[in-house]
Amino acid sequence: MKKFWKILLTLLVLVAALALIFNEPIKVQLVKQVSNSRVTNLTKDQVRQNKLRDASFDFAKVKPITVKQAAKAVLKNNAAAIGKITIPSVGLKLPIVKGVDDTALATGGGTLKPDEKMGEGNYALAGHYMTDKGALFSPIARVQIGDLIYITDLKNVYTYKVDLKQVISPRATWTMNNQPGTKMITLITCADGGANRWLVQGSLVKARVANRSTLAVFG
Repeated sequence: MKKFWKILLTLLVLVAALALIFNEPIKVQLVKQVSNSRVTNLTKDQVRQNKLRDASFDFAKVKPITVKQAAKAVLKNNAAAIGKITIPSVGLKLPIVKGVDDTALATGGGTLKPDEKMGEGNYALAGHYMTDKGALFSPIARVQIGDLIYITDLKNVYTYKVDLKQVISPRATWTMNNQPGTKMITLITCADGGANRWLVQGSLVKARVANRSTLAVFG
């Protein structure tokens, strides 16, 4: 009987170890699947409808993404995508989603304020950092000063040039405030294992009508 329990305990430990090993890769694949789906299939009508949907903007309630949340996002595939963002220099390409609830942030970059408009004021987005350097907002850690950030609502394409990158406290909520006379973008994700935040900001340098040529940068 002792031998049975010893074998059972060994198997349980093995299963737990395998779960830990494969947890992150599974989570990353699920996230990439739903992100790619929303980016590829997004239409102007969907953007218009999604802008009218209710959303949560309480960033303080955001928790680290789990496999369960990622799987739920894939199954529902209904995050309120209202645009796209790409940073070619680091390979970031994601949907922009209204709000910062679990489904939104398991899908792409979420808007931090209910009244945000692309190309105006401080367009602030937040996203999850994952150990996979290409998932969600993880690539932001590799952004350099001078890199270009592109966003679109499928009507216009806005280009921003990065002029600030630094690590900030989670309490530095002033970073998303509008600055008089300034058109800018703010991107925020976790740093130092979640203890701090990466802050990337850029200034608007160009706004163009969305067409096949200007949208090509989004893939």
